[in-house]
Amino acid sequence: MMRPGSLVTADGAVFRGRSVGADGVSTGEAVFNTSMTGYQEILTDPSYAGQVVVMTTAHVGNYGVTGFDAQSPKPPARGFIMRSLSGRHSNWRAEGSLASYLLLHGVVALADIDTRRLTRHIRTHGSMPVALGSDIDEADLAEMAASAPGMTGVDLAATVTTPETYHSPTEHDRVGSVVAVDLGMKRDIVRQLNLRGLDVTVVPADTKTEEITAHRPDGVFVSNGPGDPEPLESTTATLRDLLGQVPVFGICLGHQVLGRAMGAETFKLPFGHHGGNHPVRRLRDGSIEITAQNHGFAVDPWSLTDQVAPVRSGLVDSSLLPERLETSIGTVEVTHQNLNDGTLEGLRALEVPAFSVQYHPEAAPGPSDSNYLFDDFLDLMGLGDAS
Repeated sequence: MMRPGSLVTADGAVFRGRSVGADGVSTGEAVFNTSMTGYQEILTDPSYAGQVVVMTTAHVGNYGVTGFDAQSPKPPARGFIMRSLSGRHSNWRAEGSLASYLLLHGVVALADIDTRRLTRHIRTHGSMPVALGSDIDEADLAEMAASAPGMTGVDLAATVTTPETYHSPTEHDRVGSVVAVDLGMKRDIVRQLNLRGLDVTVVPADTKTEEITAHRPDGVFVSNGPGDPEPLESTTATLRDLLGQVPVFGICLGHQVLGRAMGAETFKLPFGHHGGNHPVRRLRDGSIEITAQNHGFAVDPWSLTDQVAPVRSGLVDSSLLPERLETSIGTVEVTHQNLNDGTLEGLRALEVPAFSVQYHPEAAPGPSDSNYLFDDFLDLMGLGDAS
């Protein structure tokens, strides 16, 4: 029998619904995801470690779950919030229901929550800690939410990185190999690299330069992951050493760490970018990509200049970002911009082989507009013709 459940934010707002997941109470930073589908990939994305995911789409769970769609062995999210959980599922791929999946993996989850009001609260006041559960007084939840830690300054990548190195050989015609630095990497990233004929060696987040180069890779991929890039000092130092030695491609948290390796600062966004419908402008030709994103921090390109960042007035345009940056590795070009808030979405070094984007080109879930970036990585490694 499903029991009443509640969510209380750190500033005291109360949201009531019913418990549809595991027993108990959980805390974490609440963020909203605007994807219309892909709830299992979202739930199992390691970038959600330490967070409670609020789905803005009204109906969740209608096509069930399947092992192939899981992006990690179990959901790293601290909680899952829905407006409506489907009472039954129907899909030829389904191996079970979302409700049973939440119970199996011990995820505290609530349905019948007014997710529109909760999303508006987060948009207005910013992402914040919350407490959620059943069989507990709301006053106790409020106290737990108010005392829960935030994301800033916490090394969450260490909680989701692979504990040891492993290999994923390609099943296609082999063209080369890469080392993937796992900051909380999704399974579909490895699939995309394997699909292009690349053998992938996945290493923990704190792997040193010498260990990476010992694999003699054609390139190094730096993955997505959760939380604040600033505490990742070891990974940043390793990337700084690797730049110029081997081609580097970073996404999401990997993009932020690469930016810090170049000397840039990072900052926390008010409520982050989470969803499969974020418009990004490719600045070299003005084309628009609809992208999948999941991050709460961003790179500040103006920190690499002696200029003050301009104040946005009206629609987003390229004047909100510098065109080029002078960094410790030479000139770096700003390549992509978020059209919702104008923030930086991509960098490319002009004097060493390295580039990065803030979003997820593998999607999972989301559109495939940015899938070409994996092919750009092949070109950067000199393997494009071989593929």
